[in-house]
Amino acid sequence: MTATDILKDLKNRKFKPLYLLHGEEPYYIDLISNYIEHNALPAAERSFNQTVLYGKDTEMMTVLNAAKRYPMMADYQVVLVKEAQEMKWGKDDDDKKHINPLLAYLENPLPSTILVFCYKYAKFDKRKKTYKAIEKSGLVFESTSLYDNKIPGWIEGFVQDKGYRANQQATNMLAEYLGNDLSKIANELEKLMLNVPQGEEITLKHIQDNIGISKEYNVFELQAALAKKDVLKTNQIINYFEANPKANPIVLLFGNLNNYFSKVLVYHYVKDKTPQNLAKEMGVNPYFVKDYEQAARNYNFAKTMQIIGLLREYDLKSKGVESNLPPGELMRELMFKILH
Repeated sequence: MTATDILKDLKNRKFKPLYLLHGEEPYYIDLISNYIEHNALPAAERSFNQTVLYGKDTEMMTVLNAAKRYPMMADYQVVLVKEAQEMKWGKDDDDKKHINPLLAYLENPLPSTILVFCYKYAKFDKRKKTYKAIEKSGLVFESTSLYDNKIPGWIEGFVQDKGYRANQQATNMLAEYLGNDLSKIANELEKLMLNVPQGEEITLKHIQDNIGISKEYNVFELQAALAKKDVLKTNQIINYFEANPKANPIVLLFGNLNNYFSKVLVYHYVKDKTPQNLAKEMGVNPYFVKDYEQAARNYNFAKTMQIIGLLREYDLKSKGVESNLPPGELMRELMFKILH
């Protein structure tokens, strides 16, 4: 089931006695668990029938004792185990003398309890009997990280669900600046929507005005300047980045440029250079293919490979490996080597 399917069932009050929400992307785990926490029970019932535990401070027997209680004057009780990846889960099997209490409960859960394990930033081991027991008696949802080329589409879907539209430049700039952290992207979009009338198209200007991205000095403009080998504009942008380090961290810059030149490298590899095929192979919108064509004309295959190597080298230097230069100097030195 997708997160949308699960939320639909929850809204229709179709509850499972067990939920294991696990995976490297926390956004959907939080989305589902927050819905259960705030909507499964009416507000008046939560004080007696809702228990929130944290894995780091909780033993499994505490969880099981809470799960085995019956609800008080209600149809259900909710037991939420947040940060379940921090909890000691114990043995995964019965031994000859003792029954594993966790497995015993998971194989025969109390129908009036909604027990939710939020296992974030990691995958639960699917080989374990506990996993298989939850899968059989309840519901397992794995929240996987999205590939970078899927983020613009996710942003478009998110804003549409909220009653907005977003143009290609806006979604791509957000994806470039915010990476693939869905919680961070959703947060920024929620704040942005407070200042944009519902139904209006979200544009690059909205993002620049509300998320603190400069119209003239941003990573998109830097990529465009490098693609054209515009030395003056490149240095102006780097000077701006140096003066505003919090808004333009060097680690993010190197990550974006590595992603950009990796796509230029793909351009050189691809034999079928029709816009549609290039867009597919590079994982970009066809609208942006012409930008990569220009960069490929100015940086041949060998130079592109050299640039990717330089980006890795300077990323290490920015972390203090064999260098103590300040970020501004590192950026200027790197730009000189890219452009010459």
